[in-house]
Amino acid sequence: MSQYTFSGGIHPYDGKDLSKDKPIKEVLPKGDLVYPLSQHIGAPAKPIVNVGDKVKTGQMIAEAGGFVSANIFATVSGTVKKIEKHRVPVGDMVESIIVENDGLYEEVEYPASKGLDAMSKEEILAAVKNAGVVGMGGAGFPTHVKLAPKDPSKIDYVIANCAECEPYLTSDYRRMMETPELLIGGMKCVLKLFDNAKGIIAIEDNKPDAIDLLSRLTKNEPRIEVYALRTKYPQGSERHIIYACTHRQINSKMLPADAGCIVDNCDTLVAINDAVNNNRPLMNRIVTVTGDSVADPRNFKVRCGTNYRELLDEAGGFIEGREPETIISGGPMMGFSLFDLDVPVTKTSSALLCLSYDDVAHSRETACINCGRCVEACPEKLIPSQLATFAEHENYDEFNRLFGKECIECGSCSYVCPAKRQLCQAIKSMKKLSIGRDRAAAAQKKAEEEAKKSKGGDS
Repeated sequence: MSQYTFSGGIHPYDGKDLSKDKPIKEVLPKGDLVYPLSQHIGAPAKPIVNVGDKVKTGQMIAEAGGFVSANIFATVSGTVKKIEKHRVPVGDMVESIIVENDGLYEEVEYPASKGLDAMSKEEILAAVKNAGVVGMGGAGFPTHVKLAPKDPSKIDYVIANCAECEPYLTSDYRRMMETPELLIGGMKCVLKLFDNAKGIIAIEDNKPDAIDLLSRLTKNEPRIEVYALRTKYPQGSERHIIYACTHRQINSKMLPADAGCIVDNCDTLVAINDAVNNNRPLMNRIVTVTGDSVADPRNFKVRCGTNYRELLDEAGGFIEGREPETIISGGPMMGFSLFDLDVPVTKTSSALLCLSYDDVAHSRETACINCGRCVEACPEKLIPSQLATFAEHENYDEFNRLFGKECIECGSCSYVCPAKRQLCQAIKSMKKLSIGRDRAAAAQKKAEEEAKKSKGGDS
């Protein structure tokens, strides 16, 4: 049994057998491409094209709007049709660049890379930044920022998050099986930035073939080791993969770098390799289209901006007589329910999940029976049943006293609750409200201090 794990967690049906054994299929988009200017944490990108401009594949169409931001590139050739708000998978309306695909897929010429061995650390970081690489596991944090901690000498571990613990998702697995050399190449790029770091490729032990393959390919790499993690959700959570691999802990006020760790998703490391060794920007990703309503579940190599409906068509559409009751962008535990498929694939899109039965919609919530299952399941050792009750009554003091803001929103508590209480959703909403109150209070305090200084200066 694998030794690398954490306390708490759950074992939901994983659904990976639907798509894991089929090779990745590349998809060429047919319709318009939509590029939201906010596909990452931080400031939105700023358009550098205008309506009517001709663009080519690989051409930058929006530049980073600040240090914590990311460039965006066209993934087809065509004409800028509109710059307007468009709905994205999380449901928001976001300012977006719409490009009319001309079907020619003309591509810019990329400057030749010097190669990793000849590049300085500054050049590696610049290549990652210029390519618009962000965390592709879902968070979307600009990677060049993550790779530039205050003190690089204190980074002891670079962890490739290949756990893929979310049910149904198999995109990382197919990446590991089909292009493992690109993952390893990305790891080498990151390790060159941190002289004292060890590289860990962390994979759940329900993927023994991927563990074996990557172990063989890295056996002569003294700085890289493959760890087999115990299969458990949410093993891929940043906090818990760090603890499983290093026994170091972080909380909501810390970054992984504070524990001497850098964590990057599998697809992110592939994008880093492409940026550094090929000077190619981030333009595509692997997306799992799956679920018991899908005719041909599998993984697709998709150009960012592609419409979700086109992806579903590539997977054969819905099985006749098995229309989905719920469609989710992402996995069933932390994904977002969709009410419209007219949304684009973004840098952080991982899956399109179509299920014929909606467990949540058919569940009837009853009173808490104080069974403690949510406490056993919580990977953060919180008391979700009490936190949800405080959230429902808007009791901020008690919510914060029980460390409600430490919740990672994994949904384990809701999954195991026999009373079918929507614990995670209540806690998640309260977290946002509490953080908003904290920021408002901090802003008011700052304004009062500035007013006092101004008044003192006037006198």
